[in-house]
Amino acid sequence: MNRKPFEIVILSGKGGTGKTSLVAAMAGFTGNCVFADCDVDAADLHLIFQPQLLKEESFPSGSKAVIDQQDCTSCGVCMDLCRFYAIQFSHGQYAIDPFACEGCGLCVVACPAEAIRIEENHLNALVYSHSRFGSLVYGRLGIGEENSGKLVSEVRKNAREKAVQTGADWILVDGPPGIGCPAISSVTGADLVIAVTEPSRSGWHDLERLLEMTGKFKTPVGVVINKYDLREEMSEKIEKALEQRKLPVLGKIPYEEKVVQALVEGKSLPEALPDHPLTGVFREIWEKIERMAGDI
Repeated sequence: MNRKPFEIVILSGKGGTGKTSLVAAMAGFTGNCVFADCDVDAADLHLIFQPQLLKEESFPSGSKAVIDQQDCTSCGVCMDLCRFYAIQFSHGQYAIDPFACEGCGLCVVACPAEAIRIEENHLNALVYSHSRFGSLVYGRLGIGEENSGKLVSEVRKNAREKAVQTGADWILVDGPPGIGCPAISSVTGADLVIAVTEPSRSGWHDLERLLEMTGKFKTPVGVVINKYDLREEMSEKIEKALEQRKLPVLGKIPYEEKVVQALVEGKSLPEALPDHPLTGVFREIWEKIERMAGDI
């Protein structure tokens, strides 16, 4: 492709619809590709790719208040004012609960002894690795930490830089579920969104919300219906609704327990069962994505 790397983001209205399974299944067909796992709250693509770790960097994870016990006069003003109940009195001294603290800074301003300060945490991580499919960049959010939207942006930025350095044709992003800040950070500036859904009323409702969000960015969207044969009637309704919206269904994936078995073994289905009919389904989905990308 005589152009910048083409960035495809795989999204879904909720978790567990099959985004990561789809990315892993298509990985063997993509050729020269850089991968990014932007589901930083629960990144799991590396469990299948089993990459070699190249480098890991800390990433700011928000700010927390810290009490200097030497300067604290135990007046209790901070605890009285904290609306998050993040300040506790225990063993004769006041202390900050880091999981409850929102880093708002009110206690810092209110403390008459100036014994409280705000410190930036660095519990999030940005990970660079290389796998059998190509380079993989992903983020890891610390327990109870924030800034997931910023971490998603950083993962995508570094994946783009890696793609340019290596001359990759594609960037394939395993995006976060939902329509919140991380999902918005994943889709901003992307070339194509692939929305994965399931044949249920809640699945359609989640897909509608996702399409409304992506529509604000005017990003082209294709849809994949996973486990379509569990409720074929609902799958048909979703297809008809998407046809009315002039949105293409790029593929319908049947339910297959062997997909789960392959993932448990750290493999995609095409790797574990190259001659399985479902491998052909995944290949066809990727070919349709290629054609759709060529028309954009």
